[in-house]
Amino acid sequence: MEKLNIHEEVRANKRRTYVLIFSFILFIAALGYVLGFILATPILGLIIALIGALFYTVIMYMNGSNLVLKTTGAKEATKKEHPHLFHTVEGLALAAGIPTPKCYVIEDTALNAFATGTKPENASITVTTGLLKKLNRQELEGVIAHEMSHIKNYDIRIMLITVVLIGVTILLSDLIIRSYLWGGHGNKNRDTNQLTIILIITAFILAILAPIIAELIKLAVSRRREYLADANGAVLCRNPEALASALERIKEDPDPLVDKANKATAHLFISSPFRKTKGLVTKLFSTHPDIDDRIRRLRAM
Repeated sequence: MEKLNIHEEVRANKRRTYVLIFSFILFIAALGYVLGFILATPILGLIIALIGALFYTVIMYMNGSNLVLKTTGAKEATKKEHPHLFHTVEGLALAAGIPTPKCYVIEDTALNAFATGTKPENASITVTTGLLKKLNRQELEGVIAHEMSHIKNYDIRIMLITVVLIGVTILLSDLIIRSYLWGGHGNKNRDTNQLTIILIITAFILAILAPIIAELIKLAVSRRREYLADANGAVLCRNPEALASALERIKEDPDPLVDKANKATAHLFISSPFRKTKGLVTKLFSTHPDIDDRIRRLRAM
C-alpha cells in the first residue's frame, strides 16, 4: 500500500481549494453569459452573475457551516448531557495538535457523523444520537478520530466549497429557466428559430450539469482523502480496529437514512446518509469509497 505523506496531503488540499474556486468562477461566468443572452444583455448578465456569486460565496464561506448544521437539524451538545463525547473530542484534538472543535448532535437513529468548518479554529464535529447509543467507547473514538483528521487535513474547507458550488449552480440555473419562462426572450429582432435553437442547446448544457457537479464533488471529497482520513484516524486513536469495527456497525445499520440529509451535504458524512442501493451507476457516482474496502484496509494496518 502506498505510503501517504500527511503534510503533502494538506498542501494538496489547499491547492485543490484554489482550483475549485477558479473553476467555480469560470462556471458562474458562463451561466451569467447565458442569463444575459436571454435578457438581451450578455455582458450585464455576466456582471450580475459574478457579483452575485462573489457575494453568495463570501456569505456562505462565513456562514456555510452554520447553514449545514441547521439544515441537518444539528443541535449544540452540552457537556452535561454527553460527557464522553466531549472528553473524546478534547482528547483527540489535543493529540492532533488542533483547537478543540465544537460538538453537535442530530436526533436520529441512523449511525453517522460529519465535520464542518472552514479551518480548524472554527470547526465542529456532529454525531447522531444513534451513533452515541450503539457504538462502544472505542468505536466512537475511532469515528471522532476520522472526523478530526478531516479537520486537520483541511478537507472541511473543500467540503464547504462544494456545497457553495452546488447552491449557486442551482440558483443560477433556476433563474435562467425562470427568465425564459417569464418572457425574457432576448433581442426581439433576433430570428425566433435561431433563438429557439440556442435555447435548446442551453437547456442541453444545463441538463448535463448534474453529473459534472457530481464529478467535482467526487474530486473534492475523493476516495483517496477518505482513505487518508481513515488511516490518519487510526493513527490518531492508535487503534485501527476501533474505526474498522465502527464502520462495520455503520454498514450493518438497518436504517442508515439520516432524515434531514440531502444530496448537497451527503459527502460530509462518514458514510452515505441515504438508503443503500446497488448498481454500476450508484458506484460510479458514490461520494464514498466502498465501506468493505475501507474496513479491509484498516484491518491490514
